[in-house]
Amino acid sequence: MEREPNRVLQRLIAESGFSHKGLARHLNDLGTARGLAGLKYDHSSVLRWLGGQRPRDPVPGLLAEIFAARLGRAMTSEDLGMPAVCTSLDLGQEFSLSWREGVATVTALWRADVERRRFLVESTFAVGAGSAGALRWLTVPAEGRPTGMGGRAVGAADIASVREVTRAFGELDNRFGGGRVRAAVVKYLDSAVTPLLKEGSYGEATGRELASAVAELTRLAGWMAYDLEQHGLAQRYLIQALRLARDAEDHGLGGEILAGLGHQAVYIGRPGHALDLARAAQLAARRAGLGTLLAEAHVLEAHAHALLGDRAACGGSLNNAEQAFGRRSPGAEPEWLAYFDEAYLAAKFAHCFRELGDGPQTVRHARRSLEMDDRYVRGKMFNLSLLSAGLVDCGDVEQACAVAQNALDLADGLTSTRTRTYMSDVRRRLTPYADTPAVKSFTARTNELAAV
Repeated sequence: MEREPNRVLQRLIAESGFSHKGLARHLNDLGTARGLAGLKYDHSSVLRWLGGQRPRDPVPGLLAEIFAARLGRAMTSEDLGMPAVCTSLDLGQEFSLSWREGVATVTALWRADVERRRFLVESTFAVGAGSAGALRWLTVPAEGRPTGMGGRAVGAADIASVREVTRAFGELDNRFGGGRVRAAVVKYLDSAVTPLLKEGSYGEATGRELASAVAELTRLAGWMAYDLEQHGLAQRYLIQALRLARDAEDHGLGGEILAGLGHQAVYIGRPGHALDLARAAQLAARRAGLGTLLAEAHVLEAHAHALLGDRAACGGSLNNAEQAFGRRSPGAEPEWLAYFDEAYLAAKFAHCFRELGDGPQTVRHARRSLEMDDRYVRGKMFNLSLLSAGLVDCGDVEQACAVAQNALDLADGLTSTRTRTYMSDVRRRLTPYADTPAVKSFTARTNELAAV
């Protein structure tokens, strides 16, 4: 459909005396002053706006500010012929039914996140959205092919770039925590990946590869939000990553994302929801033929049973996890599953026994979990916290505090809200021993961490 020229903007430009080039320069300079470095609008951009194109937010607001200063009267984006675009408050919670709808949703989510829209930052976890997403993943047939008809050819090099960015950001996340790098991930999704999806030209085979790569990076951005305990935002990202994995027909990645949603449900105390997600992940793992993923889904189910206090069911699921893990084929499995090794499985066992109050078993598996790759700094901090919790339950308070101090040493270099929650758990367990010197020293350090 042909756009209507923006004659309101044309009259304002004439009244203000701006040249097209001069207006673009003022916009870029104001954006820099407002912390939006990297705006590169030019006279061609202004011509497109005059032709009826509405620029992305926050450009209309910046333009209104520029004209208000030049003309000496209050201005809004509506006064520029650029009415505000309404964003649904449930953006990202819906598992879209088509490729086009899915692309529109996920790119709108990235844009709203870059703008730090309040409804996203303050959103909460919605069990119904997660359940609906899992159900649609399992039951809804793919509708529409993941193709693009834009003017920019998308090929293997573009997809490889997205995967390399995902790998690099994933390493930084493990070393420094989600809070250190998440903003850069979201900005990359919005500025570099959106044009590939919306303006790219690609056939179905390339589209599936692109969807898979973008699903991985979207999942990572969601996991980083989870690490910051921004649970509503994290859930929306994971649901959209699941939708992209569906377009890619990547059952393994879809199962991993379902497991991620399940881990989040466990973390926030929704074990019933976690059970549903764990079982959906098991179905996806079997479809994909991935033993490691199946082990992850079974141990997730075990953790949910442990939270529910069902020791027998937990034990059965742990046994299933061990059997599945023993049948895995590491060399033939996707790179994104490489983190799930013997140490990671042991850590998950330790979580289960911690929930059941079994100190000796928690200690046993937590010690095994520390035989891990040191690049996973955040994971090591969590595992030390597990060991400390188990030692408290065993009555070894001095050793528990010594281990907890080591965990705090790692936490000092992490921007991760979950690290504080793990430390708070250990501190709570140590409350009965608050008068001992070791506990007093540990408590003082946790206070310092909280202050920072």
